[in-house]
Amino acid sequence: MKIDKLLSTTLAAALFLTLSSASDVSVAQKAKSYGLVAIPSDHAELMKLIDPNKTITPKKVELGKKLYFEPRLSKSGIISCNTCHNIGLGGADGVSAAVGHQWTANPHHLNSPTVYNAVFYKTQFWNGRSPHLEDQAQGPMQAAPEMAAPKSLVEERINSIPDYVEEFKKAYGKDVKVDFETITSTIGIFERTLVTPSRYDDFLNGKADALTDAEKKGLDTFIDKGCASCHTGVALGGTMQPFELTAKYKFADLGDFKGDANGMVKTPTLRNITETAPYYHNGAIWSLSEAIQEMGSTQLGIEVSDAEAEEIVTFLKTLKGRKPEITYPQLPESTLSTPKPDFK
Repeated sequence: MKIDKLLSTTLAAALFLTLSSASDVSVAQKAKSYGLVAIPSDHAELMKLIDPNKTITPKKVELGKKLYFEPRLSKSGIISCNTCHNIGLGGADGVSAAVGHQWTANPHHLNSPTVYNAVFYKTQFWNGRSPHLEDQAQGPMQAAPEMAAPKSLVEERINSIPDYVEEFKKAYGKDVKVDFETITSTIGIFERTLVTPSRYDDFLNGKADALTDAEKKGLDTFIDKGCASCHTGVALGGTMQPFELTAKYKFADLGDFKGDANGMVKTPTLRNITETAPYYHNGAIWSLSEAIQEMGSTQLGIEVSDAEAEEIVTFLKTLKGRKPEITYPQLPESTLSTPKPDFK
């Protein structure tokens, strides 16, 4: 979002507040007017959002799940996608900076974002360099500080395991080429299903009693303070926004990340936010209240009081969603031709 567009959104918000004070506008209607969108309760509508190209099938999802948990896709043979985006830990890893090959912390001190609901993002990675999940899966696998596996090694490992080759044929047809792009795309297809509807969605979808009065008050404060200017849409984030818009981030010197070429940073989702501390791109803040107050200063140029921050936290807790049931897969065994683990 350009700065002028962000400012126009803020002006529109001020106008809405004037109008809403003169009429009985529900919090749900107000939220929708600010661009907040629920995960559809209707399955067909949800599928239109998460699978516009109709790539999702049960066999591809099951294979993608195995590959997501597959440590042999890393050079060392001990790091999987789930290592940094742990399905059981809110889709993240719970540490400030991701740890990868040779136990190397991310050299830019970047925090692992959650994989849950990433399908709703407009762009992937903190600097927005990837357009969708299938493309995103290629990056960490090859990155030296992460999984450190060249394309050729990934292809050789998977093709050396007959059970995997057979599963790819069942999922894609007997003539499928089990190459790097097909392997990573299959992981992306699985990730598209990691959607977590919450009580907040129930509320926006018409269930008025899905939230308590205190939680509705928190949502109202969230909107009134301007949080919805960037944390909007289905993901409550996931778009590129200018960072340090009104003040310098107090932990800006931790790591060297400066955003994309225009200084824009991907806004993280707020869904399941209580499960994904620490916060910000460099994982410098562990307290959700502190993160909210710092965002008020850095992005909105306002002071968020302790009481207001707690009201917003009360709302944010409603974003803890219902997770899909995922059974840890039994992975096929290696063969004598499977490349051995390499820790160098």
